[in-house]
Amino acid sequence: MTNSLQKSLCGYNIILASGSPRRREFFSSLGIEFTTISPDVDESYPPSLSHIEIPQYLSRIKARAVELHSEKDIVITADTIVCTQDEVLGKPSSRQDAIHILKTLSGGTHDVITGVTIRSANKELSFHCTTSVTFDTIEDMDIEYYVDTFSPMDKAGAYAIQEWIGEIGITHINGSYHNVVGMPMAQLYSTLKTFVE
Repeated sequence: MTNSLQKSLCGYNIILASGSPRRREFFSSLGIEFTTISPDVDESYPPSLSHIEIPQYLSRIKARAVELHSEKDIVITADTIVCTQDEVLGKPSSRQDAIHILKTLSGGTHDVITGVTIRSANKELSFHCTTSVTFDTIEDMDIEYYVDTFSPMDKAGAYAIQEWIGEIGITHINGSYHNVVGMPMAQLYSTLKTFVE
């Protein structure tokens, strides 16, 4: 038995260019064969870009950094940012920065935006997905507990929705849960099939 994505991608070499273990787990769940690499790129971006444009721009930079060897190679990259109305919140630079970011998110709603790029030897397509996430007001003690007990340093916005702080702090999400984890799977599934048509 095969699913529709397996059928569409039969004969293609799928490359997930990401070091994220969460994205690798997602790809494994698709039932397709793939290889992984972690491109080393400069993740700075022009200050003129909008919040929606930033992760798409970064995902394109990552995709273009991967050398393709065959017309059957397809590389997939993604970048996720967390933003409030006024500020883009990336990965924290220190423990204190992680605490500051989480205090900023506490008691309010923010957007998680993932940009995805699919690239082959003769075609490139980028899209984005936005999910709104609402945090309850979180006590400072609980923020510090999370930062010291879990691993927020490699995560945009200094948190993972599937970890403890998501369980006790998030009251509402509007949009794709998987997008907040790091990859809008439903959108990727349908887009990948149309990409190879």
